[in-house]
Amino acid sequence: MNLLSKRIYLFYFSIVAIVISIILLVVPGLPLGIDFTSGSTITYRWEDKNPTQDQISESMEKAGFDTSIIQSMGNKEFFIRTSDLGLNGKEKIDDQLKDLIGELPVTLDVNTVGSSVAENTIRNSIIAVFIASLFVMLYIIYAFRNVEQAYLYAIAAIITLIHDVFVVMGLFILISLFVGSVVNSIFIVGILTVIGYSVNDTIVIFDRIRENLIINKSTEFINVVNMSVRESVTRSLGTSVTTSIVILSMLLFGGQSLRDFLIVLLLGVIIGTYSSIFVASNLLLTWRYGLKK
Repeated sequence: MNLLSKRIYLFYFSIVAIVISIILLVVPGLPLGIDFTSGSTITYRWEDKNPTQDQISESMEKAGFDTSIIQSMGNKEFFIRTSDLGLNGKEKIDDQLKDLIGELPVTLDVNTVGSSVAENTIRNSIIAVFIASLFVMLYIIYAFRNVEQAYLYAIAAIITLIHDVFVVMGLFILISLFVGSVVNSIFIVGILTVIGYSVNDTIVIFDRIRENLIINKSTEFINVVNMSVRESVTRSLGTSVTTSIVILSMLLFGGQSLRDFLIVLLLGVIIGTYSSIFVASNLLLTWRYGLKK
């Protein structure tokens, strides 16, 4: 079975997916949380009453904070992300909570993230992704140093990584329109995890190609690549399915605090599996033969 027989269609499919993702990054754009914009967080605890998230959300809206994110921390504690409280925003929220729930909660913590802190978060996130990509490229060049044109494997892995990050962000934007997910610090952790997973899957395929090139020196390169993909696809799909089941279980039955991270992780596993099989190996063949063969 030739898994790459329709590679030209897969090539164009990936390009279309990246273009659509870039468009979504412009309009409507990533739903940035307060870590990247600025805003305030409040941690409340109730002594007697046991309010619901809907009650707290309604109180926040009446206080004039419509875009709040409320997370239950257990033991009647709630963590709230909202826009900048300003001078008397906290007092307005307290009044609304007392009126609606019937008890003034204990304020455990209040923090406000200014614009300068948000700018530092953005800069540090970009640096983290860049450094991760650089080390990935250097590692692949070293690991495949005995393979002809080893730098092409590194470039293919980086392009595959970029493909995964853009498509995951595009899909995350679409999902956020329905579930209200936002981009925060844990989102960046998720993206870095996706980078690691994507590279791991890609290296598994590339390593099998390297081994088969040594064993089958007289076999044409396209046949070696197809053979390597066939030999690796069961392992890649098995790992992806089992990992996705665990993540999906945590997403369905876990709390709100890890929801956005798990969404990014689930998307990354699915897209990373696709790209390691059909994008990374496709790039190697494209550089060797173009899109004709």
